[in-house]
Amino acid sequence: MNILFALYKSSVGKKYIVAATGFLLFIFLIGHLLGNLQIYMGAEKLNAYAHFLQTKPLLIWASRAGLLLIALVHVTTTIKLALENKAARPVGYEVSKAPYAPLTARSILVSGIIIGLFVVYHILHFTSVTFNPEFSDLRAAHNVYGMVVAGFSNTYVSAFYIISMVLLFMHLRHGISSFFQTFGMNNKTYRTTIERLAVVAAGLVFLGNISIPLVVLLGFIK
Repeated sequence: MNILFALYKSSVGKKYIVAATGFLLFIFLIGHLLGNLQIYMGAEKLNAYAHFLQTKPLLIWASRAGLLLIALVHVTTTIKLALENKAARPVGYEVSKAPYAPLTARSILVSGIIIGLFVVYHILHFTSVTFNPEFSDLRAAHNVYGMVVAGFSNTYVSAFYIISMVLLFMHLRHGISSFFQTFGMNNKTYRTTIERLAVVAAGLVFLGNISIPLVVLLGFIK
């Protein structure tokens, strides 16, 4: 326990914690995206997947509790690390030599907060249907396909979702690169490859996520 506390107290330890929790959240994003992409297989396939999850309440609530804990640790540790870095270096410095790194690096905290707010909205929109009580009958019938189509048929909702995915792309691009750097793998030899890998990985998540509201708005899925 003392070792864990000492690890958390150090800046290096906080970086390891941020990287590890970020990796776990990224794995969840991949799984969540793969589940959502089943919408392209038709209503029956997506609804069957949603029904399977809803019939496993213990699994669902354990996953939610674990994700919440991981997210809280990731966010609080990131904020503490950012405050410590600011106090140690009151004058800003360049994080990376890559031409796009300063924007993504400097916006990492802001984009993370906005993404967090989006997640809350997303839960209230589709999971608890607080913002859309008319979805209650669809949810009761396990018609997630209908909920997705109805939800993204609203241009403003889709626009907010897509903008949030742009921020998620920026957050992931920097986060994936930082993960390798934290664990000492982002050296001069592999730096370019890792930067490209980060762009590709974040880009695939971005394209997969925004494809759903786009195909709904364009009328390809009804």
